[in-house]
Formats: sequence, structure tokens, C-alpha cells
Amino acid sequence: MAGGSSYSIVEYFGGDGGHRCGYCKNERGNFSHGMWAHTMTVQDYQDLIDRGWRRSGKYIYKPTMNKTCCPQYTIRCHALNFKPTKTHKRVLKKINKFLSKGEMPEAGNNCETVDSVCEEVEGLPEGQLQLKHCVIDAPITQKQQCDTKPAESGVSIEEPATSSSGHGLRVIPKPGVGADPNRPLCRKAKDIRKERRLQKKQLQQQQGLTPTMPDFTPSTSVSNQPKTLEDFITEFLPDDSLHHLEVRLVRSNPPSSEFKATFNASYQVYRLYQMAIHKDPPDKPSESQFQRFLCDSPLEAETAPDGPEMGYGSFHQQYWLDDRIVAVGVVDILPTCVSSVYLYYHPDFASLSLGSYSALREIAFTRQLQKQSPKLSFYYLGFYIHSCPKMRYKGQYRPSDLLCPETYAWVPIERCIPCLETSAYARFSQDAETGDAGALKDLGRVLVLYRRTAMPYSAYVRKRKGGSDEKEVEQYAGLVGQTCAERILLYRA
Repeated sequence: MAGGSSYSIVEYFGGDGGHRCGYCKNERGNFSHGMWAHTMTVQDYQDLIDRGWRRSGKYIYKPTMNKTCCPQYTIRCHALNFKPTKTHKRVLKKINKFLSKGEMPEAGNNCETVDSVCEEVEGLPEGQLQLKHCVIDAPITQKQQCDTKPAESGVSIEEPATSSSGHGLRVIPKPGVGADPNRPLCRKAKDIRKERRLQKKQLQQQQGLTPTMPDFTPSTSVSNQPKTLEDFITEFLPDDSLHHLEVRLVRSNPPSSEFKATFNASYQVYRLYQMAIHKDPPDKPSESQFQRFLCDSPLEAETAPDGPEMGYGSFHQQYWLDDRIVAVGVVDILPTCVSSVYLYYHPDFASLSLGSYSALREIAFTRQLQKQSPKLSFYYLGFYIHSCPKMRYKGQYRPSDLLCPETYAWVPIERCIPCLETSAYARFSQDAETGDAGALKDLGRVLVLYRRTAMPYSAYVRKRKGGSDEKEVEQYAGLVGQTCAERILLYRA
């Protein structure tokens, strides 16, 4: 992986004080540990989210699960095995109906709870950070039936018939009965749409145009084979649709030229979303807040021979309706997953259930990336919060797992729900003897950055003057685990 020799650099801030909870509104009930990531490799962040961490901009936090008022469990969906529910199918049909006919559902009947609670975490402002600039000196479907049966050729065909005796007889149909040999063969609408999409794609290639996002090609239809997610996404979209929806993937860090060109349009959608959906006052969703919350990222842009074509890192998925941005999904592409960060949309389209629709599109996107990078097969939805009913919607994307807060093992959500029905905080691993396989074992091997030099904690202790910080370093290393503690540089003043 390109950039694999670089280091992640963080400043740890602990997490002893309680803050206001955005879910239950408890003024002092939200407890978490946090650290500011100046830079981070995608592999380090992958390992951190697999231990319950999550980022908001460059601030990375981990809820104190047995202490916080609303425990937040990391949830992941097995994208390759995902099958849309009836609710998901209705959302996709609603979107496609709007695109093809322009019919907008009534807002009162289509309210959804997706992203109803802002997951932004107010991290420490950069003015309080001790590390500014650093140079490291010593880096160590079901088959559709036609009204007219298709003829295999231009000649008369034999059809099975049953005699009164029960034996099957084959007879020549009478004149005027059966398919008209002068008419073209009956074809399934799905096959026609597939052929048109292929022709359109070939035309784009001839004109030198390349789509930003992978093209969703529906699976080959076989009798009695269930439709895939991709089939439902592209279903019921005639060539003469009233509206055109395009999803564009633009890199947000470092910002690509496309990202810079559309920054203001994207920000305006975010501002309207925050004021209408989260009831923010007009001065709160400022441009600087938008930049810090959803554009800044510590993740390095990396590539790998067996990785996705666009590489790893942080991106914005922009949903363009005709010639305007109507929604943006913020995602991180990591070695084994696509991690959803946030979704915001124009309030005028709230009745289209864009939160659910974007999640389905991101699952389909994950499946496309897996074809390029076989180990990239999961879709992370952030945190599942069972104690907050309006945030249980993430459990509808199955099959899915929740992360055990004590062993950091993945457990099927069906086994976790009964535990959460009796207690907001629960250990999911049933074997009481099983512990954290990645637990801290050797504090001396924790990597620190001291006076622009990378060194193990054991060497740092001998050089450092003043009071001991062993308790703080031990707490940090226990939370990130031994593996990450030996790779990530912990800044020491």
C-alpha cells in the first residue's frame, strides 16, 4: 500500500468529563475518549473502527460504553449478502417513480428517521493543540411474462397439449393461433433497458467520457432467480425519464479539482439541511464548521495493487439531480470496508427518503468495489444505538454484526438484540473466558513522538523529565490496542 511507511500521529485527550448527549439530551451523560489525528493511514483507522472508534473531521472518539447514557455500538453490514427488505424496495421504487414521472410523495407520509440526530462531535479546536508542524527525525428476479409468447423462429411451432387420456400430444396449431411470425420476438423490458444502457455506455466511451462512479449492471436474469439490489436500483427507469440522477465520487482529502469546483454548492445544501432537519440557527452551520466537520480528514490518500481504482481515503458522493446537487454522502474507503460518515440532503427532497436511498446506493457501491478489491466487502453504518428508538433503523440492513464492547469480536445482530432489550449496555460474546485479543500487553513498546523523534515508550521514559504520564499513556494504549499502539505515534510534549 502506498504510504504504508508513513506514520499516524495523534494527540490523546482522555475522556473523564461528561457532555451533552445528542440523542437523549442528557446534559452530562455523554462520555467518550478522544484524540486529535494530525494524519492517519487507512489501515490504522480500519483497525481503530474495529475497536469502536469513529471520526468526526479529524477528531476521533470512542464512547465509554459502560458509562455513557446511550451506548453506541459499531455496526457493519455484509454487503455481498445483503438483500433489500420490502421497505427498501419501496424506497427504491419511490425514487425511480419520481425520476421517471416527477411524482413527489407527500412529506407527511414519508418521514424517515435516518440522520435525525446529528452525529457531529465537538472536538478540541486546533488552537489548543500542542503539535503544529512536525518533521520526524528518526522514524522507526422473477421472470416477467409477456402477453404474447415468443416464437423461436419464423415457422410454426409445436405446443404441448394433453389428451383426454392424459398422454401428452404435440399438435400443429390451427391457422390464426399462436405467435405472428412477421412480428419481432417478444423481449423482456429488463433486457431492453440493459441493451440501451450498454449502447449508452459505448457511446460515452467513443466520446471520451468516463463515468465517475462504477456502473451498476443488473445481474443476468434467470428463471426463479431473485432480483439483486442493483436490479431494483435501475428498475423502472425508461430512457425518456423526466429527471436524471447521477452519483459522482469526488475525493475530499486532499481536495480534488471537482471537489473544489462544487464546494460552495455542496455547502449550501448542508446549510439548508442543518437548519431544516436539525433546527440549527442560521449562524451555526458556517462554512468553517462544514469544512472542519465533513471536509477535513486525517486519512491519507493511498493506493494498492489489489485496491479499488480510485484508491483509499475520504470522499464525497454527490447526488446530482439534473444539474444540481440534492444530497451528499460522506464516506471513507478503507482496506476492508466502505465507512459511512454522514449524509445531508436538500430539505425540498426530504419526502424521497434520501437517507435510506443513499445507504442502499453505498451498499451497492461497496459490492462494486469488492470486484476490484476482494477483501473490501463490508459496509459500516457508524453506530447502532438501541436505547434510542429512532436510531434503530441501522439494524434493518442485514445481515449485519455489532461489535462486542469487551472482546471486540463481531456478533450477529440477531444475537445482540435480546441482550439490549434488557440492558442498554451489554457484552455480546457469550464465553465469559474470552477477552480482548488485542489488549495491551507491553507498555514499553508503545510508540511515541518526543522532540521530533519517534521512539518506544520505554526509551521516552528514560529521556523525559518531570512528572510521570504513565497512567495516561496506558489508558490510551489500552483503548487503541497493542497493534495500533506500536504503529501510531502518540505525541508527547
